Amino acid sequence: MQTITKVYESYGKARNAVGDLESAGIAMADISVLASQEARQDYDDETDQETEAGPGAGLGAVVGGTAGLLTGLGLLAIPGLGPVVAAGWLASTALGVVAGGATGGIVGSLIGAGVPEDNAHIYSEAVRRGGTLVSVHTQDHNIATVQSIMGKHSPLDPQEQGATYRSGGWDKFDPDGGAYGFVRPSDERDQRSV
Repeated sequence: MQTITKVYESYGKARNAVGDLESAGIAMADISVLASQEARQDYDDETDQETEAGPGAGLGAVVGGTAGLLTGLGLLAIPGLGPVVAAGWLASTALGVVAGGATGGIVGSLIGAGVPEDNAHIYSEAVRRGGTLVSVHTQDHNIATVQSIMGKHSPLDPQEQGATYRSGGWDKFDPDGGAYGFVRPSDERDQRSV
């Protein structure tokens, strides 16, 4: 079994990836989602604006339309991330680490799932800054399928994202650093290139 983890700039892209994973037969129990509350709310607000039915209809479409896993999103407080919406095994693991007083939190949970340490710090920081993380436990025979599905929804490149963060003085994820305001990763890249 292997764990494949990606971070998406928007909750909508992550939602689409999760829907495609579920449609391909990947069990909901093997998929985890972690997003800041602001990222989810930003998506809901955009969806509401795009529907003719008015406010609130977008959320119903999210819950009823696709991605069964996403109907089980719960609100958690994870050190360094603040309030997040989360579902799946990763949320349970991170919450268990926090509740048990163990060190590591979300970074430790990602490393424990097989994510390289540098990427675990970058992914955690990306969620803190408004990205949405999707992580999948998969059998070896499904690796190519999962990678293909997750790749087609334009995940962030961890090396590029890490370079963007480091150019602003960031070193690694600090669980005591507090939550940031919502910032789209593309906005940070645009600021860096100016």
